[in-house]
Amino acid sequence: MIDHIMLRVRDYAASKRFYDAVLGTLGYRMVMEFGGDRGGYGDTRKPYFWIGASQEPHPRTHIAFMAKDRAAVDAFHAKALEMGAKSDGAPGVRAHYHPNYYGAFIIDPDGHNVEAVCHTP
Repeated sequence: MIDHIMLRVRDYAASKRFYDAVLGTLGYRMVMEFGGDRGGYGDTRKPYFWIGASQEPHPRTHIAFMAKDRAAVDAFHAKALEMGAKSDGAPGVRAHYHPNYYGAFIIDPDGHNVEAVCHTP
């Protein structure tokens, strides 16, 4: 239902390196870039997630990316930590959402809460 979302980031180049690595674990890549300070990540269809330079990023935002399986959730979390993110919830089942909700949460370089989630057993 969501067409796209954009996070405002302080350091576009650093955020681009971070999201190139982290979203790559989920099979997404930057598919469109404008002016060296805005770029969109997605798949062969279109960009769904954008980052854009701003001196004052918006307050902390939460976004969840779909993962194809639990291994991708694990890889997302590991890569994010390797890239300097802070863990905000290690990979695992969140049964309080539903029995097959497998997610991992990180805090990105600008303080946004970013999640990867798989809904299959």
